[in-house]
Amino acid sequence: MPMQAILAGLLAGVVGFASSFAVVLQGFVAMGASPSQAASGLMAVSIAMGLCGILLSLWKRMPISCAWSTPGAALMAASIMPSGGFAEAVGAFIICALLLILAGLWKPLGRAVAAIPASLANAMLAGILFGLVLAPVRAVAEAPIAALAIIAAWIIAGRWHKLAAVPAAVIVAGVIIAFQAPIPQGNWAPSPEWVTPVFSLTAITGLALPLFIVTMASQNIPGIAVLSANNYRPNPGPLFSTTGVFSLFAAPFGGHPVNLAAITAAMCAGDGAGPDPARRWPAAVMAGAVYTACGLAAGMASGLVAVAPPILIEAVAGLALLGSFAGALMGAAREDKDREAAVICFLIAASGVAFLGIGGAFWGLLAGGGMLALSRWRK
Repeated sequence: MPMQAILAGLLAGVVGFASSFAVVLQGFVAMGASPSQAASGLMAVSIAMGLCGILLSLWKRMPISCAWSTPGAALMAASIMPSGGFAEAVGAFIICALLLILAGLWKPLGRAVAAIPASLANAMLAGILFGLVLAPVRAVAEAPIAALAIIAAWIIAGRWHKLAAVPAAVIVAGVIIAFQAPIPQGNWAPSPEWVTPVFSLTAITGLALPLFIVTMASQNIPGIAVLSANNYRPNPGPLFSTTGVFSLFAAPFGGHPVNLAAITAAMCAGDGAGPDPARRWPAAVMAGAVYTACGLAAGMASGLVAVAPPILIEAVAGLALLGSFAGALMGAAREDKDREAAVICFLIAASGVAFLGIGGAFWGLLAGGGMLALSRWRK
């Protein structure tokens, strides 16, 4: 295998896991997961996205990277815990996985999601992320020395290399937590923990549907665009369905959906993975192997988060999501004709208000879509 592709895949895997695992764990905890369930979920989703990327890359002989849904994890972290706890969230994960499979098999559904205006999809995502990206500011107020050390590591490492910023913040946070809190002794290897799903209409409309929309609009469709920009043009349908199948297998063990990667896809599909496009696919295979290996160490990551002051974990998650928030905010306000509807969508999604048991993300998209339709009808 080309060494340049292997190194690019290794970097993509490490960055992909280290930059957002805190967001994923935060999302599981917000949905009511116990520490053992959160560790099981992190393991399940890590292994699922690793094996999915390996399978698709070997099958298509293209650098098709897979990842967990970071916007989906942020949605969970910003949402109200379902009344049925984590079991109800797992039911929503299963519904979302089935929708991903259906989006690949039934083209009208995939086209309908793709037809959601980018301004509204970005506004909803920005609203979801808004509360999370404020966490570093709150952390400075609550734990100034620790928070400022984490932020300083993020800034300094980011000046050296942008991709090193979040891993550096994670390392500094880990060192601080190790000194501040007793690390529990025992077996760090996570154990798969079955969670019997509970299905409810409120969880489907308030979690499963927004999770499906942000996964498709913020991950799968941009993932296809990244591949296309690097002159890889696979049929999107089978890719979406395959990610849905792996999501379905991960869900009963607590894993939320996996999808096509976007940022790490560019690392595996771009010139950094080698001069010959036909020989870049091993980069995505290597990234998948790293994700799978990291899944086996999920117990260590979950154990560290369990003993950490929550505000520090939220601060790391907020720093990890700043780039996504900035991109979503710019995308929401880019089109003049859609700006008013996008602002309405953003404000409702960011409010955190739930109505009829359904979170603000769904109502924001609905209100923004209604406003957009009204403005276009009047014209």
